[in-house]
Amino acid sequence: MLDRTEALAMIKATAPDHLVVHALETEAVMRALAARLGHDPETWGLAGLLHDLDYPQTKDTPEKHGLLTAETLAGKLPGDAVQAIARHNEMNGNLPQSDFDFALRCGETVTGLIHTAALVRPTRMQGMEAKSLKKKMKDKAFAASVCRETIKECEKIGLELGDFLTLAIGAITGIENEVGLAAS
Repeated sequence: MLDRTEALAMIKATAPDHLVVHALETEAVMRALAARLGHDPETWGLAGLLHDLDYPQTKDTPEKHGLLTAETLAGKLPGDAVQAIARHNEMNGNLPQSDFDFALRCGETVTGLIHTAALVRPTRMQGMEAKSLKKKMKDKAFAASVCRETIKECEKIGLELGDFLTLAIGAITGIENEVGLAAS
């Protein structure tokens, strides 16, 4: 299995800075979800870190997104991690089935909402609460590209929306310096 150092080098070699930030945030959320749900944080974290590895090559062909990464990582990550990566983008024809699949989908999607919310707050991540994110979710113009329905898939893994948002906020707060979201 790849280790984190190798995985991080892979994503940094192919992705622009904003995608590296997204990968790091997704990794943090996935590690927190794994710990909460009783799964392996290392495997779930690596899936989060690498889920968009092929995005620079597939951004214009979304029906291939996730599939190229799955091919690249076959034999380098456990099979369920490779499947979750292939299934995080249903536009490629692979629908989510397992908790891992749904966790990666909602875990990577919530990062866009949280990151955008932090950028408009004077205290950035500090003091962010789930209730304020729930309000932001109702405003379709805020972080308009973030699919609210995918975030709500957290319920398919047994987490109420508020609990999921709290967990994700905590995970990203833990890496706020690394992803440029610390208050100045």
